[in-house]
Amino acid sequence: LIMSPAMWKWTCLVSQLLLSTTVLPLGRQQPLHPKRPFITFTGDQAEGNFNHLVVDERTGHIYLGAVNRIYKLSSDLKILVTHQTGPDDDNPKCYPPRIVQTCNEPLTPTNNINKMLLIDYKENRLIACGSLYQGICKLLRLDDLFKLGEPFHKKEHYLSGVNESGSVFGVIVSYSNMDDKLFIATAVDGKPEYFPTISSRKLTKNSEADGMFAYVFHDEFVASMIKIPSDTFTIIPDFDIYYIYGFSSGNFVYFLTLQPEMISPPGSTTKEQVYTSKLVRLCKEDTAFNSYVEVPIGCEKNGVEYRLLQAAYLSKAGAILARSLGVGPEDDILFTVFSKGQKRKMKSLDESALCIFVLKKINDRIKDRLQSCYRGEGTLDLAWLKVKDIPCSSALLIIDDNFCGLDMNAPLGVSSMVRGLPIFTEDGDRMTSVIAYVYKNHSLAFVGTKSGKLKK
Repeated sequence: LIMSPAMWKWTCLVSQLLLSTTVLPLGRQQPLHPKRPFITFTGDQAEGNFNHLVVDERTGHIYLGAVNRIYKLSSDLKILVTHQTGPDDDNPKCYPPRIVQTCNEPLTPTNNINKMLLIDYKENRLIACGSLYQGICKLLRLDDLFKLGEPFHKKEHYLSGVNESGSVFGVIVSYSNMDDKLFIATAVDGKPEYFPTISSRKLTKNSEADGMFAYVFHDEFVASMIKIPSDTFTIIPDFDIYYIYGFSSGNFVYFLTLQPEMISPPGSTTKEQVYTSKLVRLCKEDTAFNSYVEVPIGCEKNGVEYRLLQAAYLSKAGAILARSLGVGPEDDILFTVFSKGQKRKMKSLDESALCIFVLKKINDRIKDRLQSCYRGEGTLDLAWLKVKDIPCSSALLIIDDNFCGLDMNAPLGVSSMVRGLPIFTEDGDRMTSVIAYVYKNHSLAFVGTKSGKLKK
């Protein structure tokens, strides 16, 4: 999430609310006491904005990724430990970075912007990835932020050349009897030859092992990654995939994205660039990424289209919402925020909508698409990856809910959009972030707005 410093104050507050306060059931809400103080934390203003926040679900400790700093806070937002991550001499044109080989570009003191912050519960460590040196990561001990490792010897150790916060999203897949995996999704900023847009990496037990962040599988022909072809940039010069959110559920890993595409408006002979929000799904165990599928998602209310994804959060349905949706209380529900239209990624309109998706219904749409493609119907329909239309190939096989693809009919796109259910709209103060949880069978959502307001 990309937020202003003011918005981080409510984010910290929300974390505290989820950890320690009692929330009234729907229908019995009372106004906040006008003199009740909010718990806030303000870092060193000279260091710049906060970028990411994670909460240890076991202890309530809060880890805050900032510019040149990682903070560990208590649940009441008191500083426990800090770890300095920058600045350092660097140049974004150095690839590999100068810490690997001499770089002829001039080096200047450069800030380290935190781009990803994840808790690795199994190994009791924090994965903190920054913007220095083409995106290397530190592995820090949760207790005291002691540096356990900082792999930088191989090209696989450089995860993203983008310098903005919010450009990288990671999902850890944990195992009881083997090393975990880290699925990394990143914008590539015009450098597809250096960085895959999605890949799965090894999370070794030893934080200093050479195999840390190596691709789960890599040979001469196949690897655990998806790269954007250079041909795509001849069609859309500023093409990139922006990853808004990611999570795992069942046998799959999911990412919610925003990406440009060229469309022909009705009655027009020329194409124009718009942005489409898409859900990307991969099987956890698919080392060749043959299971890659994209589905367009959006929302509509009273004839108004909301297509620019701003934020998302995975929660359970809860008994009351589940009944109205016709699903089970433990079914996964995606709470999403979209802004109006689909043309202005960087200058989204203030009109926005909070919408929900039943994950099972999205998976059912994907299964329908897989079944039709393996009957030989239509094309792969993923223009940015293949540039041209490739027909689906017919194959006699049973495709169930957990089908993980073959080295044919992949990667695959779904053409028809899955529409979410709009539950709240805001016309003047754009919603920019959301979290949700179930309390006494009720589904509660907290939404943050552009101006720093918190809506419950």
